[in-house]
This record gives sequence, C-alpha cells and structure tokens, in this order.
Amino acid sequence: MKHGKVTITVYGSNQICASCVGAPGSKDTYEWLQAAIGRKYKTDQVQYEYIDINNPPAVEAHQQFVERILEEDLFYPIVMVNDELVAEGIPKLKTIYQELDRNGLSLQSN
Repeated sequence: MKHGKVTITVYGSNQICASCVGAPGSKDTYEWLQAAIGRKYKTDQVQYEYIDINNPPAVEAHQQFVERILEEDLFYPIVMVNDELVAEGIPKLKTIYQELDRNGLSLQSN
C-alpha cells in the first residue's frame, strides 16, 4: 500500500460524450467526485485537476493522453488516480474508492 499525495485527474469536455447521452457532464462529474471523496476520505493529501480535452494544458503527459482519448475514441469523462485509469464514461465510486484505498488515503473519522 502506497502512502502520500494522491492526484485525481478528470479528462473531459463541455460537450457530453456521444455515447454518454443522458449522463452528467465532465465538469459536473469532477465536482461530484470532489464532494463524494471529501465525505469519505481526508483530503489534505488529495490534489484534483480537470483537463479539457479540447484545450489541454501545455504539459506533455496531458497532451499525449488527450491524443490517446481522441485516437482510441475513449468515453469521457475519464478519471485517473495517480496516472492509473480507474473510470471511463460514467464513473463508479466503488472502483475509485478501491484505488484510493490502494493508495493509502485515510478515511474520515466519525
């Protein structure tokens, strides 16, 4: 089990994925994840970032992954935990929580 900082990256677009009609938008998913994760985990070691696939930042890793999204027609939003793809399209909290647990994120105390 790893301990330390966890980066959650959401890749998405203002336009909803053609195969995900009826699903929440990428930005909505990004905000929903922050709220859901904050209710379960201590978030002092969590960093969030949202990457617009239509206008990615000038960071090589992000640009390369955006190219992959477009070339492979991946469903977005895509959720990454420390560069590990954990959700594509409509994310499932259980899968994301499992990856956060593997990364040693501490639970909120009751």
